[in-house]
Amino acid sequence: MFELIALPYGASDLEPVISERTLGFHHGKHLQAYVDNLNKLLPGSGLEGLKLEDIVCKAQGGIFNNAGQILNHNLYFTQFCKGGFPLKDGALKAQIVKQWGSFEAFQTEFVAKGVGLFGSGWVWLSAKKDGELVITQEPGASNPVTQGLKPLLTFDVWEHAYYLDFQNRRAAQLEALWQIIDWSVIEKRYK
Repeated sequence: MFELIALPYGASDLEPVISERTLGFHHGKHLQAYVDNLNKLLPGSGLEGLKLEDIVCKAQGGIFNNAGQILNHNLYFTQFCKGGFPLKDGALKAQIVKQWGSFEAFQTEFVAKGVGLFGSGWVWLSAKKDGELVITQEPGASNPVTQGLKPLLTFDVWEHAYYLDFQNRRAAQLEALWQIIDWSVIEKRYK
């Protein structure tokens, strides 16, 4: 049985980037529904007892969609903190600068990929086994683990993630999210 992930911050700690109201709907209703749905679908599927990542890599249809959304949201919600935490000098920052020339150039491409994703989905920064980084656009509930990548950072571009706060201004929401990223979490995922 999967459970709704506990948030590592208070309901209003991410304001004004993510309002308490948005967080309540996004985490408390949307993510809870994915958890409830997956728990109903798993019995008899042959996937019981597997880790979420393994379910996402093996499942199809409704099980894949709900498991993927749980995995995606768990990574999404645990990458934030009140006021954000800066990216320190180290392996991840060095790799970003090596590949994009600057952190700002990386941010620009990441946001552009999020804005450019047609419909609903996710934009990801992931790592290959050799440490090289890649930005991917993942439609629906897809996750980079299905391609053998290690997901590091994600921005949710489903409208339920931002509509209450930003209406249809996806780009504004993506730009604002940088303010609350806890880069210490992303660096740990990279190691």
